[in-house]
Parts: sequence; C-alpha cells; structure tokens
Amino acid sequence: MAEVSVSLGANKYGKAENRVVRIVRDTPRHEIIDLNVTSQLRGAALVDSYLSGDNSLVVATDTQKNTIFAFAKEYGVSSVEEFLLQLSKHFVEGFEWIEGGLWQAEQYDWERITVGGKPHDHSFVRKGQATRLATVQVIEGATHVTGGVKDLVVLKSTGSEFHGFPRDRYTSLVETDDRIMSTSVTGRWRFLPEAVAAGIDYNALYDKILGILLEQFASVHSLALQQTLFAMGKVAIEQCPELAEVKFAMPNIHHFVYNLEQFGIDNPNEVFHADDRPYGLIEGTIVRDGADPAPEAWLDVPTSV
Repeated sequence: MAEVSVSLGANKYGKAENRVVRIVRDTPRHEIIDLNVTSQLRGAALVDSYLSGDNSLVVATDTQKNTIFAFAKEYGVSSVEEFLLQLSKHFVEGFEWIEGGLWQAEQYDWERITVGGKPHDHSFVRKGQATRLATVQVIEGATHVTGGVKDLVVLKSTGSEFHGFPRDRYTSLVETDDRIMSTSVTGRWRFLPEAVAAGIDYNALYDKILGILLEQFASVHSLALQQTLFAMGKVAIEQCPELAEVKFAMPNIHHFVYNLEQFGIDNPNEVFHADDRPYGLIEGTIVRDGADPAPEAWLDVPTSV
C-alpha cells in the first residue's frame, strides 16, 4: 500500500448556539434582547490541538460561552452587530495567537402584550415575522460585518407572471400571467468597511432595509422571482450608502390552483394547494459598483436556505 501524506486544512472551533436573553431592568418598563450566538476562533498556532491534542493554546469553548453571557451583562447589547464586534475584539486582541474568527447571531423579536389597551411594562409575546441575522468575520487582519434576515415569509396574491420560458419534451409547467408568488426570504448584506469604521446605527438601518425589501416585493409587478430579487437588492443599495452588497436566497413556495372541476365547482384562481417541496430555489447577489470585493467576509457564513 502506497504511503499517504495528509495535512490539516481550514479549521475553526468554538461554542455554538448560545441562547442569551438579556433583560434591561433600569426602569419599571423592561426591555428584552433575545439572541442565539455562536463564537468560533481561528489561528495557525492552534494546529497542535488537532495534530497532537496539545490544548495549551485552546481557549476553551466553555470560556467562549461564559464570555458571551458576561458581555451581555457588562456591556449590554446596543445592537447585535456591535455585540459581535466586542466579542471579536476581546478574543483577537486578548489572546495573541488567535488570528481571527467568525461570530454569528440570530435575534428574535418580542413585542409587548397589550393589557387594557396599553402595552404592558414587562410582559411580551414573541413576534413571528422574521429572524434578524448578524456576523462579524475577522480574517487576515480585516474585520467584516454583515447583517441580514431569514424566515421572512411573504406572499402576493396577484401582480406576478411567469411565461416565455423554453419548452422541451419534459416541460409540463403551464405559462401564467396571474399567479400567487410566495417565498421565504433569506437576505444578508455586507457593510462597507469605511461605514463600519465611521459608526452605523445598525438597529435603525435594519428596520430601513427590511422596509425596503417588503415594499419592493409588494410593488414590483414581477415577471420572475429573479426580477423581484434584483429589485429588492438594488433599491436597498441605492437607499443605504452603508451597504456594499446584498445576497439573497429565495425558495419558491408554490401555490397550485386546486382542481375543483371534478366536483362541478368553478375555481377562478381562488383556492390553491400550497406545496412546500420540491421548490425552485432562486439565489443572487447584488453588488454596489466600485465597492471592493470581499469574498473572505462570507467564509463559512451560511447564505442559502
């Protein structure tokens, strides 16, 4: 048997999915920040932990977990992006052999329960519209920040067409000039490094971008989901000078007109069968012309569904 040589490739390690709930109790009217945080570290000096089990430079995953919870108390969470930036600086600047890493978070929104017509001070109900996303990537001495959203389920009951596509012996899809279009948007946007350095109101910008995405989905008369995807990213970049690029993954949530003719019932595009799989998966990136590319910003960041 021939001798085989192997070496260690790309690697990182850390503590995944730390569920952090921070209650701000400074006044009788409480605030809630609900996060799911993952911390992973990289460094060439860590190779011995893989090759020989030498843990002398391994910042334990439990230490990473404890740091996340401690920072939630000591520094608070002004925005999820700023929180991840604080974590990245702590590990990269505090441990000289840690060269970088990837810090990711999901943020879950809550709204106040209404009691007697007024929002309650300390009782909340979980909002189900979407989940906010953020990452901080430190790699090769550079810091990259992205924001995003997932599980943004949207539907328009008209204003969507699909026709003019090639046909062959395997094509069965009927062309239509009036269909339901529905998708679950996963979108991630990269902030320009100079905007990050200057300071960004990440919370306000998230709300603005989300509003743009929803408005474009609703207002564009769509000939294809690809067309809508591009319009959403284009307008977000046009109206938000902090953005370098936007990536989308949009699965088609198909709605098929149900055949009621077999029962003698007319169905003029009113009753549908929602079919969640298999599904068309539309992906695309919209880039600000002139912005420097940063493929390393997306290393190991999940950008699909």
